[in-house]
Amino acid sequence: MNICFRVDASTIIGTGHVMRCITLAEELKKNDHNVYFICRLHKGHLSELILRKGFQVFNLDEPTQNRDLLVTKHAPWLGVTLEQDALETQKVVSSNKLQCDWMIVDHYAIDKSWEQSIKSYVPNIMVIDDIADREHDCSILLDQNYYQNANDRYSDLVPSTCRLLLGPQYALLRDEFIKFHNSPKNIKVNKSALIFYGGSDPINETLKAINAIKGKDILAHVVVGPSNPNKEIIKKNCATGNILFHYNINYMAKLMHEVDFALCAGGSTTWERYCVGTPAIVTGVADNQIELCENAQHLGVDHYIGTHDSITQSKIENELELFLEKRDIPLLNKRAKDIVDGHGKSRIIDLLNNI
Repeated sequence: MNICFRVDASTIIGTGHVMRCITLAEELKKNDHNVYFICRLHKGHLSELILRKGFQVFNLDEPTQNRDLLVTKHAPWLGVTLEQDALETQKVVSSNKLQCDWMIVDHYAIDKSWEQSIKSYVPNIMVIDDIADREHDCSILLDQNYYQNANDRYSDLVPSTCRLLLGPQYALLRDEFIKFHNSPKNIKVNKSALIFYGGSDPINETLKAINAIKGKDILAHVVVGPSNPNKEIIKKNCATGNILFHYNINYMAKLMHEVDFALCAGGSTTWERYCVGTPAIVTGVADNQIELCENAQHLGVDHYIGTHDSITQSKIENELELFLEKRDIPLLNKRAKDIVDGHGKSRIIDLLNNI
């Protein structure tokens, strides 16, 4: 089949949407499908990375100003009106004779009107979403997060014929995490922790966690990405006996598997951690993480301590002490792995093949 992704990255949108699409695209390619990407040239786009991963990218022009601000909360993320984006996407599909069987859309700014306008060019549409705040016209909707009311969230937002793929059993995980799913953890007397609040962490939750864990009998691994504006300050604060600094690493899955627990943000890394069996003390660092953090806590693996604006160093210290005192980490390890088995990509591709 020919499958096209419509997805963007930017300094505002972040990188997560593109990264999870690349994960699915690589699995599709392994299954002998032809994969293309359509991406707008926002500031901070990832078209070059997508090319390096071996996929053809069709770039939409850099946005000037979005005049469609009031349609949805995330409409400014598109950079142009929905009508213009749909027309430009149609032009890419038709002028390049892509003959797409599926369009996979991962974009908080795209809704039912865009999807309906593209249907005469692409017969099947799959939507990847997790905020459930707008209508869609699609054959499949994937929301890999856990919500207690999962079956109700999209009941009025998609056609009755839409196949809903809901929950972390459909999590889009890179192979490096799946590889460690069946590897037992090395249970140690002295605990170790991962500190990671996203690639950029502009509000510097990382430093709060570092100061909270300094001097404790815990080996802490601090991971920082190249877009982190505080990386030099963080590195300086890691120059102590029990804290190790890791910058722009390519071994996150291995490190995540090796530690006993994490101090981290919510979001897509939740299911990466579960796949390798690592529970966490979690902070919500973005609006779209809060609902996930609150619901995921009911799975009995993580301890959610609140949003970043309510978290202090002393609160992390107190929660850390309670977590280590009251939580059975080996039990949490097993529980996490039972929830995410790493076969999400295969389940999705089987369905795409069968529709």
